[in-house]
Amino acid sequence: MTDVHIAAVCGSLRDASTTRLALEVALEAAERAGASTELLDLRAFELPIFDADRDREDAGDAAELTARIRDADAIILGSPVYHGSYASPLKTALDYCGFDEFEETTVGLLAVSGGAFPVTALEHMRSVCRALNAWVIPHEAAIANSHSALEDGAFVDPKLEDRVVTLGRRAVQYATIEPDPASFESDQNVGAEEK
Repeated sequence: MTDVHIAAVCGSLRDASTTRLALEVALEAAERAGASTELLDLRAFELPIFDADRDREDAGDAAELTARIRDADAIILGSPVYHGSYASPLKTALDYCGFDEFEETTVGLLAVSGGAFPVTALEHMRSVCRALNAWVIPHEAAIANSHSALEDGAFVDPKLEDRVVTLGRRAVQYATIEPDPASFESDQNVGAEEK
């Protein structure tokens, strides 16, 4: 699996981000499974709010970000939960993407919540991936009650850590899977035209 490349996109901008820490754990597991990895930390990219009238090349670092996503064999999307959905930095990043970046690409999902199980954020990310005709790994990682989930940068619950580690391994395992035919959602998605 040495030719498999996994990219994780961190939708959290916080310095002390549980999402970022969890994605790093998933990427470490992917490396142990033989893949090369990179963390695409959205704090490092200038991404103006998406404007369909502006080309990527004129939108800060959008062209660089989409190229790095497009070059990955599998992508892990990670986000904190805000108001029952995923965070706006990740939404902006995904708005700059289209079928060129995601079609027939394996995607893993990770969501972090300060409260209850972050199921709606995972569902929303899954819906976006289906609209882009990506193949979403059935295994997903959800970190509820994030303020007590980690201590000194490490998971308190080994079962939760194992769930995140498994996501990293699955990203490598399924990076080259032959995906199912296009979804209905992707056939109806005119918003993903390259811009």
